[in-house]
Amino acid sequence: MALEQLLDHLKKSAALGQVSGIISWDQETMMPEKGAAQRAEQTGVLAALGHQLSSDPRIPEWIDAIDQSKVSDFDKVNIAEAKRSYEQATKVPEELAQTIAKASAEGQMIWAKAREASDFAMFAPALERLVELKREEAKCLSNNQGDPYDTLLDQFEPGAKTETLLPLLEGLREPLVTLREAISQKPSPKGFEGHFDAQKQLALTTKLAKQMGYDFEAGRVDISTHPFSSGGGGDSRITTRIDEQDPLNCLYSTAHEVGHALYAQGAKDPFMPAAQYCSMGVHESQSRFWENQIARSRPFAEWLYPEMKDHFSEMKISSPDEYYRVVNKVETGFIRTEADEVHYNLHVLLRFELERELIAGNLQVKDLEGEWNKRFEQYFGLKVKDVKLGVLQDVHWSVGLFGYFPTYSLGNIYSACLDEAMRTEMPNRDAQIANGETTQTLNWLREKIHHKGKLLSAEALIQSATGEVPSAKPLIAYLENKFSELYGL
Repeated sequence: MALEQLLDHLKKSAALGQVSGIISWDQETMMPEKGAAQRAEQTGVLAALGHQLSSDPRIPEWIDAIDQSKVSDFDKVNIAEAKRSYEQATKVPEELAQTIAKASAEGQMIWAKAREASDFAMFAPALERLVELKREEAKCLSNNQGDPYDTLLDQFEPGAKTETLLPLLEGLREPLVTLREAISQKPSPKGFEGHFDAQKQLALTTKLAKQMGYDFEAGRVDISTHPFSSGGGGDSRITTRIDEQDPLNCLYSTAHEVGHALYAQGAKDPFMPAAQYCSMGVHESQSRFWENQIARSRPFAEWLYPEMKDHFSEMKISSPDEYYRVVNKVETGFIRTEADEVHYNLHVLLRFELERELIAGNLQVKDLEGEWNKRFEQYFGLKVKDVKLGVLQDVHWSVGLFGYFPTYSLGNIYSACLDEAMRTEMPNRDAQIANGETTQTLNWLREKIHHKGKLLSAEALIQSATGEVPSAKPLIAYLENKFSELYGL
């Protein structure tokens, strides 16, 4: 009886969270501009209700009344997640939770306007407020002990600590910089030139999503400033963005978000916490795998190139091989989401560095733009001339997602581990991918990752899928092999 009551309560809490996700999706895709103030209030109310459900005093009573020796492993995880959520919710005052939710909704709208106007000063007060609120939240969650950044990181990558994560991610810097320097000495292929109609891009990206296994009866594709994936189960939505001078932006943003959505659509239960993703690092492994190891692979170019020619007959690229080289062009640029695989983790390292300093109080928001520009030039050799190419390019800080950025690099590390194991078990994968056949690839991920939910920790899940403790070695080997062959190193 107690277990049934607890599970019913968890279902209600998850349903409310899904409603909150839908109105956030609406805010990004189709909400009228004058609805902004109302949406902030709505978001705050939903956050308060969610906090009340998570901190319901009956939760520990139900847990104490359950004989866990008689429940399934799945429900043991549900019980553990209910306990974890309760402990966190009871540490954070409801007023603070509501204030953070409201400030995040407002911050996102201010960020979008500031980005459009290329004016960091317009956004700075909202960001300063969010940093203060997230510091306060971290203090509450940690009882004012330990590293506050680790507390925020734990929300996305349970159990992760900066002291172990930092050397793992920093260990990528030297081999990536060495690879970048070697590539810079070689001639680079030209990019796309011309005009690429927005509707044709949307038509092609929809076909791409279907080819990868995205279920449109359980999802949809819309346009937003910053691509994202939202929801789960039978309502897993994605967004993309369109640049009529660069169709790759739309294609590979879509491939990335489809990876997220396939994970969400593969959950065995849309409401139970045990069926959901175990960490954002694992979630990002799915998006990065489909974007890079599949959509940017040489075999997939065999399928995608003819589709590109059908939609864009004026495209001045003559073969799948040339297309493969173009979409894997290594070039130092400003935008993380458009970065090639060699530069991508270097972008993440910059953000990881800056947000740790913001939360620690070693860097003030008023100095953030200047510090970003200085370090970007130092690390990438480019001067940031427009703030929308710099500190305003990402949405994450505007919605309070401090501690999220390192999960992108963890995702790259995990995806390379999975790719290595999958190739061993599926020696015919390249031939399938060349024909646009992704079913066996998706089924492998469903079995090894999606259906496991939270039954294992992130590290244990990757080890279970691959037979190896996750490390950065497969990622470094994958990048060195791929780009050495591409650039004749």
